[in-house]
Amino acid sequence: MSEHRRKPPQPQGGGRAAARRGVPGASSGRRAAPRGATGSPTSSTGSHGAGAPDDGDRSYGGRAEARRAAQRSGAVGAGGGRRRAADGSGAGRGGAGGGRRGGGGPNGPGRGRGRGGHEPRKKRFIDYPRADKDGLRRWVPSWRLVTGLFVGFLGGLMAVTGIAYALVEVPKVDEAAKAQNNVYYWANGKPMVATGGETNRQIIDYDKIPVAMRTAVISAENKTFEDDKGVDPMGIARAVVNMAKGGETQGGSTITQQYVKNARLGDQSQTFTRKFKELFISIKVGRTVRKEEIMAGYLNTAYYGRGAYGIQAAARAYFNEDAAKLNPSECALLATVLKGATYYDPAGSPEVDPAASRDANTARATKRWKWILDEEVKDGHLTAEVRKKYTDFPTLHNPRSNAQLGGQVGYLVDLAKAYVINNSGGKITANDLQQGGYEIHTTFDKSKVDKLEKSVEKVRKAKIKPKERPDKDTHVQFGGASVNPEDGAIEAIYGGEDATKHFTNNADQTGAQVGSTFKPFVLAAAFKDGTRAKNGPEVQEAQRTIVNPKSLYSGKNELKIQNYDGTVWKDREGKEWLQTNDGDASYNAPTYQIDLREAMRESVNSAYVQLGMDVGLDKVKDAAIASGIKENSLASANYPSFSLGTSSPSAIRMAGAYSTFAASGKQNEPYSVKEVEYKGSNVWQHRSQTKRAFDKEVADNVTDVLRTVVEKGTGTAAQLSGRQVAGKTGTTDGNKSAWFVGYTPQLSTAISMYRLDDNEGNKKREFLEMFGTGGEEKIHGASFPAQIWKSYMEQALKGEPVKNFPVPQPIGSVVGETPPPAPTPTPSKTEEPETSPTPSPSDSGPSPSPSDSPDPGESCADWDWQCNNNGGTSEGGENEGSTGGESPPATDEPTGGGGNNGNDNGGWLGGPGG
Repeated sequence: MSEHRRKPPQPQGGGRAAARRGVPGASSGRRAAPRGATGSPTSSTGSHGAGAPDDGDRSYGGRAEARRAAQRSGAVGAGGGRRRAADGSGAGRGGAGGGRRGGGGPNGPGRGRGRGGHEPRKKRFIDYPRADKDGLRRWVPSWRLVTGLFVGFLGGLMAVTGIAYALVEVPKVDEAAKAQNNVYYWANGKPMVATGGETNRQIIDYDKIPVAMRTAVISAENKTFEDDKGVDPMGIARAVVNMAKGGETQGGSTITQQYVKNARLGDQSQTFTRKFKELFISIKVGRTVRKEEIMAGYLNTAYYGRGAYGIQAAARAYFNEDAAKLNPSECALLATVLKGATYYDPAGSPEVDPAASRDANTARATKRWKWILDEEVKDGHLTAEVRKKYTDFPTLHNPRSNAQLGGQVGYLVDLAKAYVINNSGGKITANDLQQGGYEIHTTFDKSKVDKLEKSVEKVRKAKIKPKERPDKDTHVQFGGASVNPEDGAIEAIYGGEDATKHFTNNADQTGAQVGSTFKPFVLAAAFKDGTRAKNGPEVQEAQRTIVNPKSLYSGKNELKIQNYDGTVWKDREGKEWLQTNDGDASYNAPTYQIDLREAMRESVNSAYVQLGMDVGLDKVKDAAIASGIKENSLASANYPSFSLGTSSPSAIRMAGAYSTFAASGKQNEPYSVKEVEYKGSNVWQHRSQTKRAFDKEVADNVTDVLRTVVEKGTGTAAQLSGRQVAGKTGTTDGNKSAWFVGYTPQLSTAISMYRLDDNEGNKKREFLEMFGTGGEEKIHGASFPAQIWKSYMEQALKGEPVKNFPVPQPIGSVVGETPPPAPTPTPSKTEEPETSPTPSPSDSGPSPSPSDSPDPGESCADWDWQCNNNGGTSEGGENEGSTGGESPPATDEPTGGGGNNGNDNGGWLGGPGG
């Protein structure tokens, strides 16, 4: 075989692989020629300048690979020429590697330049990115680097932890655990009462704390208390995750951490800094303080609700006995309220949160109370035999035992506290107020509060005799509120006999229906939106007619109520609605036509139920809400009886809504707190936001019609000497509640009366009938409520300048047929207590201008139906909740238009009443 076809032997240097590994002298070509061979096309340039192939074939690996190999190995002279002379005599110049090209044959040596000879790279302390890797591999850290960083991190963390642990100081208990008072001020700046803080805290020794209390808390909150070192790592991790997610920050804390938070840290904020500090103090306390001291400290500083700090104060507040005498059942209840008294105190805190009602809290507390007792059995703290003894929920003491909160003060404090919590935008929480230190400046006028209380008690003592009439005069309740029309400030309330004896604030929402005091909202809707046309659905909304007070409606008893399109209204069962009047009275036979002013004056149900249907009950609802009534206190607007007041707003909200009419249509939200200070700095301030609820002519015309009620209608008992008064009486179906709501230009006041059996043993919370109550055959809004209103307002406005209502501008047009001259409306079946006036010459003509309405003190012409000379009372025509015909389904509306609508959560704030 010829020499040029013979397979050459493998190079001794290891070939391409060796070159990659950086072996000195390794050839960069694929094959090496035999020593001494010349002119062979397969000969290659060695590391000492052998010529490259002249046929143009590239050496294996090429220049780039050779260069990288040289860099890795640090070898000198690696690489070879790219070409050689045909005779193989070329040699590279430059002793450090082959030239770029080989020699050119016999004409001379090759001119290639050497490219080797680089110095090795210096090693870095942290080899990242990695120098000996290519591409993405350069950015993948080595295991040495990862391990080193992890060890360094742990070391640093341990160093920081050690330093923090060594530097943190455990605060003294006596300096941090001393809760401060909240001071409440009257509107004139004088102190009303100081609540909370050390006034209801007693520290007792560990051996006086019942064993059952200690074990109940351990089973409920920290089963590892006896063994842990003050913290629960899993609980901390859970809390950190929750904080990162923006969720709840409670949970996971040990008893030691709770003790540190309550007794040794004055800052109760849920921030990372405070949590970090709490953690290290807890670790230190857990290692240096005895468990007995921690347990006693926790139970002596924790807040149990009802203003009680510490186990001894809690035992007094809930059971009226010393802590040492508590049984396991009572201890389990106190361990229950530690989870959060707002939602677990069976007495409830609806003024703070509607979800914290008495029923809801009782259900929550009962469930957790049972669970704690069962957990104690599982943990071996309580035997099954002892557990069987406690199947009934423990009997509780009244929630207001603090004498300072007696009378009306307790109701005022609850109202102000709830208002701050619900309207400060989260700046002041219930927990903040529990810690104390706040100065709360209220809108309450002490003089007016005292006068309202005296006016109610005067009637109660004179008329309500529970011992003489136990079946008629028991469970009688009164409520009241006064609101300033100018800005909505609540100046006075009457919440009940005594805040330490009767715990429901009667000025807030109680569930008592308002009856015909709701009719002014129907009239306001008719003045604002008008009645709908009855000539086809397509034009009903487009053709609305604003009504005039002289618009005519039927005063017939058992009136068949029509829809706005003229069809007869029927319930789901297809039965017609027949609307009755009080005493089954019909007015103005045989035509039965009565104008809206007179119908309001006599509180004629049939006329206003039909007016509500013509306007649209949705518009009536809108008018009530615009006035200031909260939507969640309104009954269903799907039945005609909605116009008769089947809703149950609070006395505060009713006074506020009527003040919108007094202010000529400007609405202000009722409020009870002007500003709050903390450590001398203002932290929150009320800002009134007046809204335009009605045009001036609408509100002023409603006021003018309501003046008629007081001057010569069902509300004459509320007349004030020398002052203009507008108002409305209200009585509900079944005579279960009665109201009078009235106002002058300076003050709007609502008074309610009802019978409500809401004792602890009565789960139904029933409203009772008032037939025979107070020795009266029937309770009307014109009786006791109007009498209380008059007595109070005479004193409250004493010394105030006399102001008159604005003269209303004419509004709307007369709707309904114009009747022939007729006598003054007279009930066809019952007599009015007062003498009917002589018919007015203008009854058949145009309506007299509202501005012609005289002041109460002026003399009156015999024919003037707008004027009242005798000042007598009229209680006829009052059956504001009564309906005839078939009742709507009980699931959607109270039967017959009466009864409780079941909504006890609205409050005057639309939530917590405040």
